[in-house]
Amino acid sequence: MLDRIEIQLRGGNGLLPIYFEVYDNSLSRKWLPAFENILNSQLHLEKNYCFFGFPDGPRNLDFLASEINRTIAAINGSSINYIIRDHFTVANMTVIKYSPRAEQNIITVNHDKLNQLHLYFEETQGVSGAMSKHYNNADSETRWHIRQLNLLCHEAECLILSLGRQHCTPEWVRPSNVMCWLNAPRFILDDEDYNLFGIDTIARNHGGVYVGVNKAVGKHHYEVFCDEGGDSRIDELTTTTLKPQTEAAGDFDIEWGKSTLREPFMKEKLDNFRTWLVANKFDPEDPSLTIGHPKIGQVDFNKSFSSTDFHKVLSILTQHLDVYSIRTSKAYAEYDYTWQDSKQLQVPLL
Repeated sequence: MLDRIEIQLRGGNGLLPIYFEVYDNSLSRKWLPAFENILNSQLHLEKNYCFFGFPDGPRNLDFLASEINRTIAAINGSSINYIIRDHFTVANMTVIKYSPRAEQNIITVNHDKLNQLHLYFEETQGVSGAMSKHYNNADSETRWHIRQLNLLCHEAECLILSLGRQHCTPEWVRPSNVMCWLNAPRFILDDEDYNLFGIDTIARNHGGVYVGVNKAVGKHHYEVFCDEGGDSRIDELTTTTLKPQTEAAGDFDIEWGKSTLREPFMKEKLDNFRTWLVANKFDPEDPSLTIGHPKIGQVDFNKSFSSTDFHKVLSILTQHLDVYSIRTSKAYAEYDYTWQDSKQLQVPLL
């Protein structure tokens, strides 16, 4: 263990401290100093992109649809010469499909609709090192809205999946924390770090802490497989920026969903993913593809919640969907604002 980190979550009945231990591995040894630099530099935590897949959270699907339309209207009214002729609703972002595992129809993601939303983001922002002419010509407020195309797309997708599971297989709701800071410095991954990736790491552990993915801007291979389907081929994709991970930052994710690696449904899905990779001329064992989620730590459930029960932990977390402070042995930062303040605080930083 390199360190024990405390995160204070804020709710209506006060503060909830949760704790995780940082493993001692090659990536953690790069990540921890980068994370402490974020805290010491008082960088801005993106609270509007922080709690994912909590089906009873305040950022519901009606809200996300209205936010998507609001950001499209702002981009259309800007001077970047890019028009989005599209409109998003709860109805057209979702579809009803039969789930063999649940043995009933469930609400799930309309991937065609959200893939199109992600394409608008790719075209308006570009990729790391090659930002688009639209982004380069945008003022700070328009840049904020361009960024929202991506953030809202991923948030809506996770929420829809959780809503579907909540009604039929509530034990497999997959909430998570996505902890991202604006303008966080990046570091380059080394060959030894690639050993922490791999297809099995797609199945994240309950309470696992993982380095945030894809700092080059784009989707990783498993996202594309899930979004575009097992029959998709690289030269026919809606999305355009499938990239391996070459950079990381002090960002991190906490997986609050139950561990799935040993479950038959996950084994089947990962086997299908391996088949998809081979069909698209990728080697499933190639570490340079940086597939999966490199783990750097683990939540201490007993110290944090006095329980490891998934439903009890989720119930407690749902009442504390706001990060108030974070402390390591060498750094501390407070975040005394809420996600409603995001635009006002973030636009000047862009």
